[in-house]
Amino acid sequence: MTGVSPDSSICFCALLIGLSDMPHQASFLAALACASLLTAASCTREEKANSREILRSRILQRYLSQQTLPDSKTLIPPPPARGAAAAERDLAIRQSALKLRGTQRYALAIADVDRNQVSTVRAFECAFGDKGTLDNSRALNVLLAKTRFDVRTAAYRPKLQYKRVRPWVAFNSKVCSPEEATFRTDGSYPSAAGAVGWAYALILAELKPDRREALLARGREYEESRVICDAEWQSDIDAGQVIATEVVRRLNRTNAFRSDLEAARNDVAAAARTQKLSRSQCTLEERALAQRWRAQESRLAGLH
Repeated sequence: MTGVSPDSSICFCALLIGLSDMPHQASFLAALACASLLTAASCTREEKANSREILRSRILQRYLSQQTLPDSKTLIPPPPARGAAAAERDLAIRQSALKLRGTQRYALAIADVDRNQVSTVRAFECAFGDKGTLDNSRALNVLLAKTRFDVRTAAYRPKLQYKRVRPWVAFNSKVCSPEEATFRTDGSYPSAAGAVGWAYALILAELKPDRREALLARGREYEESRVICDAEWQSDIDAGQVIATEVVRRLNRTNAFRSDLEAARNDVAAAARTQKLSRSQCTLEERALAQRWRAQESRLAGLH
């Protein structure tokens, strides 16, 4: 890692490599390599403990076993066949989304496409109304990291079977981030990235019921960013939401998840007394989402 402090790269590799959404086996092997480096790292004791804890949750633990994960193929139908009404809907929504290129909403979609754990969590800062807890709560970050693994594992079962071609590949068009090229041959149905965003929205809403409406709205917009980027179809994110909802429902029935949720809830309560997010930090996001809602309203009006 030329030009990067070895210690800092080791301390953060759990977040930037081990928890990235690179293809499944590559992510696992990168996390294992990262874990081996942590032993020799000269990070601070707290940094090393945090990284090691998150890596352990990513590699050795998750809340749901293979037996308790939902059978995703029974939750969702196969992807729409060419010419089916749902496929025509996908095409129509794609055309509408393409018109947002160059807008503030498109800029937000580019930010949302960053797949590492830190970026995904920070996408919810404005809706959560509290930057400090999302950045600094080890309990909350471990909770979300383990949830991420469960959601992606559930989503990849049908994804590997169907291998649906992504829209930008099907039309040989521009996708919003070069990072998406890594997933060119990775099936789009169901959306794993969208499912993770929806699962995070559901869990964060449990932690902050007073922000539930804003968090769920941001979860939907996070999913929709996948369509605006031309990375996935609308039916991909619809299916991902179904899977994420069922995974979170099952998580809430496990003792380990409920225990970690309570620890995260304590962090949120403590931070609420001291941490406030400046609304100026959320201006771009608010303008982008307002622009998107106006576009939706115009499109819906045209259908009547």
